[in-house]
Amino acid sequence: MTTPDSVSTPRPATAAAPDGTAPGSGPGRLGSLGPVGLVLAGGISVQFGGALAVTLMPRAGALGVVALRLLVAAVVLLLVCRPRLRGHSRTDWGTVVVFGITMAAMNGLFYQAVARIPLGPAVTLEVLGPLALSVFASRRAINLVWAALALAGVFLLGGGGFSGLDPTGAAFALGAGSMWAAYIVFSARTGRRFPQADGLALAMAVGAVLFLPLGIAESGTKLLDPVTLGLGAAVALLSSVLPYTLELLALRRLPASTFAILMSLEPAIAATAGFLILDQALSAAEAAAIALVVAASMGAVRTQVGRGRTKREALEGTALEG
Repeated sequence: MTTPDSVSTPRPATAAAPDGTAPGSGPGRLGSLGPVGLVLAGGISVQFGGALAVTLMPRAGALGVVALRLLVAAVVLLLVCRPRLRGHSRTDWGTVVVFGITMAAMNGLFYQAVARIPLGPAVTLEVLGPLALSVFASRRAINLVWAALALAGVFLLGGGGFSGLDPTGAAFALGAGSMWAAYIVFSARTGRRFPQADGLALAMAVGAVLFLPLGIAESGTKLLDPVTLGLGAAVALLSSVLPYTLELLALRRLPASTFAILMSLEPAIAATAGFLILDQALSAAEAAAIALVVAASMGAVRTQVGRGRTKREALEGTALEG
């Protein structure tokens, strides 16, 4: 990412909007909140898909589930997008390959984590990656406040400490978090270099090719069981195809720093998915943590919306004076 605060994708012969939103997104509430809705929808999809994946692991293993998820997602995206293979530069291909490696590593590390520790704490640790990115990428002091508030919620959701967790699972979750931060960066880069979701489809294919041997080595013929294939396809759609497409589109119109803080909502969504699907009840402390991360995310969005509106007003005033 060249500049974390500007991830728009201008089309040929079309200039980007002054506030960094994509052409045609329009000013006002719709243009500002549209990408936020995409991010939230993607988060809900990926966390409920993650809960479903946990139920599938006894049948196919953690690596087998990841292999199925990436393979099915790659097939679906390639068939739907039919990406053009010619006309791309070496830099374009380098970007999409690194994006694919990042996705494979993020998924592999996270599923190794949830095989050892509960879903809520795993996502809580994982979200530290995007939070760190928001701090380092931010150019405004107020964003540090929102990041600190979200971080407080993250640790509260983890029960104030993670000493009771399996250390290997916690390490895998932290590793997944670092890959999540890299995913945000390379998703934005890929979205700028490839039209629609073409880059995502190609990157998913790269990840599937890299991870399939690992899945086969762990699970073998278990991956061919019809029930396993069906559940794996559902996980792929919920956890990869839908959320990654929505997030890629959102990153064309939403600054990476704001996107990263919005990722602090993921532990709250994961806790809800765990409660509904895995019978993991929410405590009072976890409910308070959800309130903190929601407040931090709303503050980040309001700050970005206000910033864009101020820029537009300044530019309109300059045009009137001229």
